Amino acid sequence: MKILDGTINVVFYDVTTIYFEIDNEDELRKTGFSKEGKHQNPQIVLGLLVSKDGYPLAYDIFEGNKFERHTMLPVIDSFKKKYGLDQLVIIADSGLLSSKNIEELQSKSYEFILGARIKNEKSFIKEKILALKLKNGESAVVEKGNLRLIISYSDSRAKKDKHNREKGLKRLEKKIRSGKLTKSSINNRGYNKYLKLDGELKVSIDKTKFETDAKWDGLKGYITNAKLNKNEILENYSHLWKIEKAFRIAKTDLKIRPIYHRVQRRIEAHICIAFARYKIYKELERQLNEKKSSLSPEKAINIAKTIYAVKIKHPITKEITYLTHIKSEEQKKIANLFDF
Repeated sequence: MKILDGTINVVFYDVTTIYFEIDNEDELRKTGFSKEGKHQNPQIVLGLLVSKDGYPLAYDIFEGNKFERHTMLPVIDSFKKKYGLDQLVIIADSGLLSSKNIEELQSKSYEFILGARIKNEKSFIKEKILALKLKNGESAVVEKGNLRLIISYSDSRAKKDKHNREKGLKRLEKKIRSGKLTKSSINNRGYNKYLKLDGELKVSIDKTKFETDAKWDGLKGYITNAKLNKNEILENYSHLWKIEKAFRIAKTDLKIRPIYHRVQRRIEAHICIAFARYKIYKELERQLNEKKSSLSPEKAINIAKTIYAVKIKHPITKEITYLTHIKSEEQKKIANLFDF
């Protein structure tokens, strides 16, 4: 797949948050739902669009209290218009799923593959899903109006789901035994849905609900209107992890955070530089793969940092030349790869 010549047709979108070590909010930096657990800190929301190979294509920043589902269409519309692309297949996880987003994507003739919340479907859809009785590696299609719901099952996912359920249950049981189950703990998020309240004070575990949830272990759903076949949809969605890797690299290796700027235009410039750095990172990765090098981009960068040039000025002619100092085997390896 080529990147920006009008032939790209599959893109991946996700959002993250970047917090600031400040107390006061402003027009951009606002407190909101933090993906980094820093709910008390003002933050910005960063939306990122990448290609199938993880190349960064477009981004935008939003106010810290912006609902993440409202960020996707502006970024995609702008990207499509800027590069004159005719057709795009949008891939995003279930966090971006909403009936409004689906309606807007369809009204603008986008194809999409979104992670589905199959446990939240209507009863007759859930009955169809559970009736599939899928085995490891199997998948099936459940029709949902003018959309298709692709259901897949894997033993490894089932094992992980079971582990997480049991871990969540043990955490709740421990809180109940210790008497540390506070009012803020009693809600319907996460594994707290297994709590059962009798009267005003008695709290217990709803084991029936816990056991009913076991039926969904290993199942994952994808809602789509794409013309791709079932296997193509699953294969394309499987590349979504690359955008999560992009955020991880940006936050750690490329040090997009912390941001010390206060003025909005400086914050925007900081994010722009980080975006450009990630583009260079991906180009380095591409070239290393093309040259069949076993070096990772991180390793190549660290080696390159140890290579330096000596400035030499001729005492008579005053001519200035530069001599690149390459000594170690690692440095020679990099120099040979990139012909310097």
